[in-house]
Amino acid sequence: MHLKVGEVFEPLWAPATYKGAYGGRGSGKSHNFAQMAVVSCLETLGTRGLCVREVQKDLKDSAKRLIEDKIEAMGLASKFASTRPEIRTPGGGLISFIGMQDHTAESVMSYEGLDWVWVEQAETLSARSLQALRPTLRKDMSELWFSWNPRRKSDPVDHFFRGEHPMDGAVLGRANWSDNPFFPAKLEKDRRHDLEFSPSYRHVWEGDYATVVEGTYFANQLAAARTEGRITELAYDPILERRAYWDLGYNDATTIWIAQFKGQRVYVMDYIEGSGQELGYYVNELRRRGHGDAFCFIPHDGAHHHVGKSVDEHLKEAGFRTKVVPNQGRGAAMLRVEAGRRVFPRIWFNTPACDAGVEALGAYHERLDEKRSIGLGPEHDWASDASDSFLMMCQLYEEPRATIKPAEREIYRAGDDAGTAWLAG
Repeated sequence: MHLKVGEVFEPLWAPATYKGAYGGRGSGKSHNFAQMAVVSCLETLGTRGLCVREVQKDLKDSAKRLIEDKIEAMGLASKFASTRPEIRTPGGGLISFIGMQDHTAESVMSYEGLDWVWVEQAETLSARSLQALRPTLRKDMSELWFSWNPRRKSDPVDHFFRGEHPMDGAVLGRANWSDNPFFPAKLEKDRRHDLEFSPSYRHVWEGDYATVVEGTYFANQLAAARTEGRITELAYDPILERRAYWDLGYNDATTIWIAQFKGQRVYVMDYIEGSGQELGYYVNELRRRGHGDAFCFIPHDGAHHHVGKSVDEHLKEAGFRTKVVPNQGRGAAMLRVEAGRRVFPRIWFNTPACDAGVEALGAYHERLDEKRSIGLGPEHDWASDASDSFLMMCQLYEEPRATIKPAEREIYRAGDDAGTAWLAG
């Protein structure tokens, strides 16, 4: 039997308990694991496999069709029997297909004697599901496979394979379209189009984290910032004032952006986020990072009394200068979004200090009424808290104005060469 295996996938064919392949579209990750599934059923009669997704509303959402296509392409249709819920393999084996959200840890354990488990689109796999799957590997030489296109560093599968303490002995490979010797011409046409026009090209095709999500409020603005080199390592100016822009979380996250203003540029230098922490935590964090003299801008609810004193009063007692930003009422959310789009071309981000906040800006999107196809304003999710404090900064931004002396004003009005030279200076 002649197998078409890309060089990048060859290490995954050697025995290992945990195997992972991540990368962008068109890399052949799913095709490789589907082929591994078929070959395993031929090498070991009675093989039992399990194909998993976090959500599987219907079998058409599963890898079943892909495995059936591989069986057909390899000329093995006579050795397998495909029924609606499963594929029967040589020697009385079985390949089953499930969605983890429909199962508990106990029900997953009922799939006894598994030789392998393949988790497709593993970027959506929850920590609960990953924890439930690992005990299914009870046979000697059984394996757990993962294929995914990375979204966030904090996703459980990324943490498992690429986190600070990755699983020892796991085999991991990165594969993109350029690693696929069988990359089809149709996909190449799509890739070239996205390379030119899509701000999420790096995520979709090159397997980078999803720093920009298609259709979000600031997708184009963030793509431009990366292209223009405005997301880079920056140094603090010791002369410039540090300003801290807060969003206060009582049942969600508290977020703070630290910025310095110089001319028409906004240098966003640091980002702080926490959940369930007392105010003292953020005060200490500001001091620890060198922002103990920052001018704090807090939303209108910072003036409300919660436990004895307001956030505004507590910050003043801690030695910070403060300004409470009034509530702007109905329609304020979209006014902030427009302010963000207007100011964004002037903004520079300090990396890696601001990476988590930039990631949130790249995911900030509109909530949609799908039945009526209309927007309902910003979605309140994990990305909205960071975005709210960032947009407060944008809305408060005032463009610097040059102070023109009377004599200079007359030169400017005259429009002569001297006025042009003054403006250039």
